[in-house]
Amino acid sequence: MNAAAPDFDINEEDLLRADMYNFLGLLLAGPPSEDTLNKTAALTGNDSALGQAIYAMARVAKSLRPSAVESEFTALFIGLGRGELLPYTSFYLTGFLNEKPLALLRKDMAGLRISRAPNVYEPEDNIASLLEMMGGMITGRFGMATPLETQAAFFNKHIGSWAEHFFSDLESAKSSVFYASVGSAGKAFMEIEREAFRMNAG
Repeated sequence: MNAAAPDFDINEEDLLRADMYNFLGLLLAGPPSEDTLNKTAALTGNDSALGQAIYAMARVAKSLRPSAVESEFTALFIGLGRGELLPYTSFYLTGFLNEKPLALLRKDMAGLRISRAPNVYEPEDNIASLLEMMGGMITGRFGMATPLETQAAFFNKHIGSWAEHFFSDLESAKSSVFYASVGSAGKAFMEIEREAFRMNAG
């Protein structure tokens, strides 16, 4: 996604939220580099569901070579013809690609001044792109401070309706080893965000 530098202060909690969105988006956009795997291996967790998932991700990252994770990513998302999973809003909500959810997303992206980068050819409703958009909305990377209400509306419309299902599928996919822990972390984080948005709305 095309981005502009923020010109406002962001509180620490929101920075942590943005970091998690961007980190998950990075892992789902393509096979992690050796540097990314090393950084993942150095992560620490806590007793929460998300903390335990991050700890598991770090433990698995320590044990795998980048080539093994690349093979896993290919089997999950690329495959011969198609991967084991199709991580798109349209597919999860309608059973087909490039359907109405993608058109609705593009309309909302235009309203938020978010545009697809010229070197990206994936449909915008790919989970990695959506997570990146959320991270950018939180930090103002798209040139504007996005209020929490706008974040919540975008999340509920384009992510919350299906992402937990996707992350559960990733957690249990045949090809998942490293990505099983990514699925656990993503599912836990989506639950936290959904509940936080619900409480703020109330």
